Formats: sequence, structure tokens, C-alpha cells
Amino acid sequence: MEIYNQLPPAAVQIVLVLFLSFLIGLEREERKTAAGAYSFGGVRTFPLIGLIGYSTALISGTQILPLAIGFLVVAGFLLLSYWHKLSCAETAGVTTEMSGLTTFLVGALVCYDHLWIATALGVASLLLLDLKAALEKLAARIAPNEILTFSKFLFLSAVVLPILPHTEYTQFHINPFKTWLVVVAISTVSYASYVLQKLTKGQGGVTLAALLGGAYSSTVTTVVMARRAKLELRPHLFAGGILMACGVMYLRLVILLALFNRQLMLLLYIPFLSVAALAVGGGWLWSRIADKNTQDVQRESEPKNPLDLVTAIVFAGLFLVMLVATQLAVTYLGTAGVNTLAAIMGVSDVDPFIMGLTQAAGTLTPFKVAAAAVAIAASSNNIIKGIYAYSLADRKTGIQALVMLLSLAVMGLVPLFWLM
Repeated sequence: MEIYNQLPPAAVQIVLVLFLSFLIGLEREERKTAAGAYSFGGVRTFPLIGLIGYSTALISGTQILPLAIGFLVVAGFLLLSYWHKLSCAETAGVTTEMSGLTTFLVGALVCYDHLWIATALGVASLLLLDLKAALEKLAARIAPNEILTFSKFLFLSAVVLPILPHTEYTQFHINPFKTWLVVVAISTVSYASYVLQKLTKGQGGVTLAALLGGAYSSTVTTVVMARRAKLELRPHLFAGGILMACGVMYLRLVILLALFNRQLMLLLYIPFLSVAALAVGGGWLWSRIADKNTQDVQRESEPKNPLDLVTAIVFAGLFLVMLVATQLAVTYLGTAGVNTLAAIMGVSDVDPFIMGLTQAAGTLTPFKVAAAAVAIAASSNNIIKGIYAYSLADRKTGIQALVMLLSLAVMGLVPLFWLM
């Protein structure tokens, strides 16, 4: 450190340029040796390009034109190299030439004292070059429609959200930004689970499918598993899986509550996490009980893409309807009206209703009333999922799942003892 302090700043910059450009050149040298064909540059050429970039930026000072001319000169040499490469082979990549341009920019950034940016650019370039095989393998595994799916996610979160006004309108305190933020949060949780399900397709069996499916949609997972149970005749395995998926729902709710209403989360996180742990642990233990049919069951269900623009708009509309309905219920029907609405909403998708409560709690609805309504909605949803399982699965699996989910619904109502 003492030697570092004694060195002039320019010496430190030159050493950093040489170090970063040498690493890039070393990686290219190894590729060139392995390929056995013509390839531009190596452990000497790339450090020279980095030094040229540094020197050009130093001479240019604050003027961009000389630096741009220097960049174009280096690009011209790289273009000649690429032309020669094309004349020697039918197919030729341009990665090495692009690496040369990156090295030039690294040198210029160091000169302008953007040391962190230069280092990050150099390290990122090195990783992209070195991980060629892994990245190409990953690209081969990704279906074209998955790129469209990710583009939809970026559109929902990075394009639409920032342009919405962060202002409350009407007596119902409708905030377009917060409304769409709820849509983005739900989509993010569901999309993360969707990606994990795609990456682990065919692996982990029913247990992993239950855990990931519960984070995506416990209702959909219950329906899918109930239908599979009718074919597989593994009642303990599938009833336990359904219970695990419904337990994960409580963990999912805690995460969403923490994101949008910390005070509401503080009222519910202990009982909800306890219920989630009991359900997941109990479901796993139940699934380990041997069934008469001991044949292994593979995951066959294909997760549905959760990102759809129409679905997002519909969810936003339902969220606003639930926000208004909750306030009207509090104003004209009181606590009993909110609880009744919560029980009714549990029959369908509870996310819009619960997310509406996160916005209303503390302003339009008392915290304890909102927390009780969340617990009631979750328990009501478990009851309807138990009915789904009983109706769609074989009789033994259906009975087991129904009893378990009814018990889970009762446990989920424990917070009412201190909230009501």
C-alpha cells in the first residue's frame, strides 16, 4: 500500500491498462492456439491496443474528435484483419475484433479515471470470451418463445412502469404507478418460479414441482396434481405435494406483503411462516409414506407462461375493482362486510384482493381489519382447492388432500384470535 501511494497516478493507470488488456489478450492467445487457424492478436497485440487507447485519450484531453479518430484507425486495422479471416475460411467470427475495440475503450476509460467502469468492462469482456461454450449451450437450450417471454417481462417492468404517474386520484386513492407496481411484483414472483420450473424440467419429481408450483400458483398446481393423481394412483405422494404447494402460498404472501405493506406483514408473518413450515414439512413427510404403487413419477406438466399483456391488464383492473370494493365494504358494511368479501374472493384468485388490501390498509382500512381479511381469503382459497382436489383426483388422494387443506385453512385462521 505504501508503494502504491508513492507511485504517480499515471503509473497506476498504465499498470491497470496493461493488466486488463493482457488478460484479454491471454484469453485470445489460448483460443488462437487451440483453433490452429488465423486469428488476430494475442498477449502482445491487445496490451498495445490498450496503451493506444490510453495514449489517445491522454492526448485528446476533453475533446472527443481526436479520440474518435484514434478509435476509427484501430477499427480499420481490425476490419482488415476480419477481411483476411474471411478470405481464409468460409465462416469466421468477429469476437476477437470486437475484443480489440473493447480493449481500446478500456484504455481510454482508465485515462479518464473511470477505473471501476474500465475494470468492470474488462472483466465482463473476459467472462464473455471465456464462457463461450457455456453461453452457446445455454442459447441452444432457450426456446425462441422464451426470449419473447422475457421481452414481455422487460416491457411490463422497465418500459410501462417508469412512465406511469406516481399520483393518487379520486377518493379511493388510486395510484397508477402503485397499481402497475403490484402487477410487476406478482409477475416477477410468478416468472421466477416459471423459469425455475423450465430449468428443472423433468428433474426433482413431484416434490420440486409442488414447491415451485406453489410459488407460481398453488391453485393451478393443485388442479394439475389432482388430475395426475387419478392416473398415477400414488395418494400419499400427490396429497403431500398438494399440501406443500398450498403451504408455499403463505410464504409467497409474506413476501408480497413485505414488499407493499410492512405493517400488514408484521401482523401476519409469524403465523403465516409457521403455517408454511408446517404445511411444507408435513406435506413432505406425508409424501414419503410408501404407496402400493412404488413406480417413480416424473414431472410431465409444462408450466404455463405467466406473462401476458392482456392478463396483466386484467389483473390491474381486478386490483382496482378490489381496492374500490374494499373501501366501499368498510364504509357501508363494516368489518363484517370486508370479511365476507374476503371469504368470497378466496373462491377465485386471491392476489388482486390481497394486493388491494396492501394499498388500503392503514389509509382506507384499519390494519387489523385488513390482516384478518388476508387470513380469511387465504383460508377460503385453501378450502376451494381442497374441493378441487377431491373432485379431480382419485378418491383416496382426494380425501387426503381435502382433509389436509381443510386443516390448513383452520390453522390459517389462527391470527383472527388477536385481530378480531
